[in-house]
Amino acid sequence: MLNYLPNALTTLRLLLALPLGILILRHEYQLGLWVGLIAGITDVLDGFAARRLNYFSPIGAALDPIADKLLILVTFICLANVALIDWTLAVIVIIRDLVIVGGALCYRLFIGSFDFGARPLSKINMVVQIFFCLLVLAFQLLPALPEELIFITTGAVIIIATISGLDYIIAWTKKALQQRTEH
Repeated sequence: MLNYLPNALTTLRLLLALPLGILILRHEYQLGLWVGLIAGITDVLDGFAARRLNYFSPIGAALDPIADKLLILVTFICLANVALIDWTLAVIVIIRDLVIVGGALCYRLFIGSFDFGARPLSKINMVVQIFFCLLVLAFQLLPALPEELIFITTGAVIIIATISGLDYIIAWTKKALQQRTEH
C-alpha cells in the first residue's frame, strides 16, 4: 500500500495547482499560503518515498516533473497577475521550463529515447522557487518581514533558474554528442 504513496503525493500536488492559483487571484493569501505549504511538503515527501524507501514507478517519474512545473508555472503566473511579483521574473521561470521541456522533446525527436532524472541544480531550483513563492505569500500576511528578503530571494530565483537551465542544456548537449558519436 505504501508503494503508492509517492504517486498519491504527486497527484495531490497536481491537483493543488489550480486551487492555489485561484486563491492567489482572489487575494486569499492566508489559505493560499497553506495550500502552497502543503504542495511544497508533498514534493519533499514524494521524493523521499520514491528514493529512500525505493517506491519508484515509471508513472511517478513522469508525473513528478509535470506536477512541479505546473505548480510553479501557475503560482508564478498568478503572483505576477496580481502584481505581487514582476512579470519579468515570471517570464524567466517560464522560459527556463520551456527550454527544458523543449530540449527534452528535441532530444527525443532527433537523438532517441533518454532516461534523464532531475539534475541536482534543478532540485535546488525547485526548493528556491517554492520557498520564494511561500515567502511572497507570507509577506502579504506579515508586512513586517524585511523587504530585503524578497529582493534577495528574487535574485536567487533568477540566478538558480538561469544556471539550472544552462546546466540542462550543457548536460543534454554532451549526452547528445556522445550518443551521436557512438552510433
